[in-house]
Amino acid sequence: MDNTVLRNTLAKAAQEFSIELTERQLSQFERYFELLVEWNKKINLTAITDPQGVAVKHFADSLSVLRYVDIPQNAKVIDVGTGAGFPGVVLKIVRQDISLTLLDSLKKRFLFLEELLCELGLEADFAQGRAEDYAQDLNYREGYDIVVSRAVANLNTLSEYCLPFTRLSGRFIAFKGSNTAEELSVSKRAIQILGGCVRNTHAFELPFDGGSRVLVEIEKIQPTPEMYPRNNGRIKSKPL
Repeated sequence: MDNTVLRNTLAKAAQEFSIELTERQLSQFERYFELLVEWNKKINLTAITDPQGVAVKHFADSLSVLRYVDIPQNAKVIDVGTGAGFPGVVLKIVRQDISLTLLDSLKKRFLFLEELLCELGLEADFAQGRAEDYAQDLNYREGYDIVVSRAVANLNTLSEYCLPFTRLSGRFIAFKGSNTAEELSVSKRAIQILGGCVRNTHAFELPFDGGSRVLVEIEKIQPTPEMYPRNNGRIKSKPL
């Protein structure tokens, strides 16, 4: 597979976020792409499979958090609803110092992620199951410096899944599309109830006309009340 387009596109896109990728990292991203396309024929991982699309809309989009948010050295990071490893595995390629946990409900995705990490020479912890169950486990609850999620859910719902994992003074980073103003307004009460406070919204354009994005940066300022997160049915039927 000729990965020239992927390599060149990703290198230039990363530079726009002030990130210089090494030869080793670019080679890891090439292998990531190859495995993603290969596994996508067997299980549904992504609708985007062309080299430029993956480079911009998955890899560069995931890397954008490193441009706008300070992730401390050796930070504990959990990717909630990681899917095909975005943004968690992408961040691990560039920041091998972080301690990464990947959480997803589908076992078949972890079969892909296990092979991916083995091929890339990276390590991460796997949490296979529902976020609301793990968030009530004291081994996970309020145990992470950084919580990230590109999961497709409204911010009030996503906050109930993610803020319980965030330690005090830690950050929950939600990857969102361009239209976040109304969503933020609707979610303000939920974020407050869950112990969070919106500190920043980072709006930017993905390189190569990849579209508009917003990173919502929420700081954990108070412990999440024990009753949250509720069970999955309640979260979805009666959002905070």
